[in-house]
Amino acid sequence: MKNSLLITGASTGLGLATSLYLAEQGFKVYATTPNLADRDAIELPAKKRNLKIRVLQLDITDQKSINKAVETIISECGGLYGLVNNAGTRLRGCFEDLSESEIRRLFDTNVFGTMAVTRTVLPYMRAARRGRIVMITSVAGKIGSFGVSAYCATKFAQEGFGESLVQELTPLGIQVVLIEPGIIKTEAWDLNRVVAEGAQNVSSPYYAWFNRLESLSDRLVETSSTTSLDVAKVVCKALTVKHPRLRYMVGRRARLVVALRRYIPGELFDRVYSRRVIRLVTGRDDSETKRKGYNHAGGPRVSICRGHAQND
Repeated sequence: MKNSLLITGASTGLGLATSLYLAEQGFKVYATTPNLADRDAIELPAKKRNLKIRVLQLDITDQKSINKAVETIISECGGLYGLVNNAGTRLRGCFEDLSESEIRRLFDTNVFGTMAVTRTVLPYMRAARRGRIVMITSVAGKIGSFGVSAYCATKFAQEGFGESLVQELTPLGIQVVLIEPGIIKTEAWDLNRVVAEGAQNVSSPYYAWFNRLESLSDRLVETSSTTSLDVAKVVCKALTVKHPRLRYMVGRRARLVVALRRYIPGELFDRVYSRRVIRLVTGRDDSETKRKGYNHAGGPRVSICRGHAQND
């Protein structure tokens, strides 16, 4: 069990790169995917590199599936050294355009799914009084952003979950590490891009802004120098260094923005950062919006006075 790893969401992107890299470093990797029809996406590149990776079915929103995968690992290895919580989904769209079902599906996966897998492996790590839990969160768990409000909420939740686990599990010999990547070009930006149905509705008051945001985001993706392999190497460090840090941020841009937030007074940073985002997405800054009498949906500002709506 000394080097056995469970990696969720391993058939694409960061999960696949991490599975392959850690197998190269000598770990016994159990790479999981919700659908075993996708196993070739893991096994074929592993075979090309002459790597042994065990592929298991695991849907993090299905407790029976989680139990079966973990029990298989325990029966084959006698225990589990590491868990890499990578599986998750995204949801793009301004908050008002998101449906209740879309938001619940997002939280069921990113938050409750991550918690379910963690809860299932903990008894085995606790019995062994050793183990490491690595959670792939995001810079979106540090700074909120336009058009991804619900997604950021799930990442903030993961950050709080991880911080709390550190205090609960360190006395038991279990270490928890948060990996916070910035923008990386993966399938999450094309094949696995998840856009809310309401955000694609041309009658949405946010439609023009959201489409401009998507174009700006695509430009950032194309110019990003951070790769999935960069994340995989940091995960390996988190699993092997004697005294890992709580957080590892991956990506030059992400580190720069978070560093600025750390050293610039909070309210000043928020005003400057938010104003720049608003200007980039809407074409005008917040002060101009207020001066010209427009609300954030682009229409005339409406105020409520003594119970009556009025156009200012």
